[in-house]
Amino acid sequence: MSSNPPDFIPIAAPDIDEQEEAAVLRVLRSGRLAQGPEVAALEEEFARAHGSGFAIAVASGTAALHVALHVAGIGPGDEVLVPTFTFAASANAVLAVGARPVFVDIGDDFLIDLEDAESKLTGLAKGIMPVDLYGLMPDMDRMRAFASDHGLALIEDAAQAHLARRGSWRAGTAGIGAFSLYATKNMMSGEGGIVTMSDEQTARDAALFRNHGMETRYRHVTWGLNYRLSDLAAAIGRVQLEKLPKATARRRSIAGRFDAGLPAFFTRTDVPADAYHVYHQYTVRVPAGVRDETVDRFRSRGVGVDVYYPTPVHLQPSFGGAEGQCPTAERYCRQVLSLPVHPKVTDDQVDRIIDAATAIANNLA
Repeated sequence: MSSNPPDFIPIAAPDIDEQEEAAVLRVLRSGRLAQGPEVAALEEEFARAHGSGFAIAVASGTAALHVALHVAGIGPGDEVLVPTFTFAASANAVLAVGARPVFVDIGDDFLIDLEDAESKLTGLAKGIMPVDLYGLMPDMDRMRAFASDHGLALIEDAAQAHLARRGSWRAGTAGIGAFSLYATKNMMSGEGGIVTMSDEQTARDAALFRNHGMETRYRHVTWGLNYRLSDLAAAIGRVQLEKLPKATARRRSIAGRFDAGLPAFFTRTDVPADAYHVYHQYTVRVPAGVRDETVDRFRSRGVGVDVYYPTPVHLQPSFGGAEGQCPTAERYCRQVLSLPVHPKVTDDQVDRIIDAATAIANNLA
């Protein structure tokens, strides 16, 4: 049981109301609970909302990454360039296809550093996986040029970037995209994921892989796994997608107030003029020596800040990397913290967060 006080502001809170309840009840009463018409409708609506040619719904964001890598032709013996400043799912999906993640440092924007990526290229590299961290896309013109110059497949981890844009590119459209519908994401279905692509053959391959390679009932034309999304989850996702533009506008409004109101003790990242940041998280940096104390002080004031991420993936025990491989990411992991920016944060709560930040800065700066 949570010990948080009633007025505690959580770092995330799903926006669920009678619309999701009605959608779930509709599916329950239909008797069609597994993958069916709700999944097909979610795929069509998601592709239209994101400007992708096709969208294939799967069981999780990690499954979406696995499917994306598989249909991109990445396999055993290959290498994929992955930023180390991300959730481990990005790298785990590379392992799932038998390939090796090559960990790349980040720039000041928390996104993959292409200069470091180039320095780590080998003849085994077959893909690059930029991560749209916190809801900000990298420069996709540069990313596509880099991938083209080096013969790499481009797999975009857009798990945190629903409706994000950068220049002329929408999230998930510059290569093969992988989105998450996990419960804390900007739109959710409890668990789930979406793979986006521009061509029909890749969509067909993804659809086969998520359902045991089954083309028609009990006719398996290739191998695959059970990565199906249920109609129950898809029905929730459809409601969430309808709410997403308004929810995103609210996130951006709260972020704007933080930009204007937070003291200089909290270092913000400049958002490029051509970017539409969707603020899955509002993340700042503080001096490394006081980050954990800053987190504790926020929480003691009823503000549920959190750290994404405390350890770069290459230094996780499962990967066994060495200190110094990705120095910017290693430093930022000791400095970052994220403030509540979800649509259920009220204007009064935004004021409370800014007031808490000001008091903490005055004490620790």
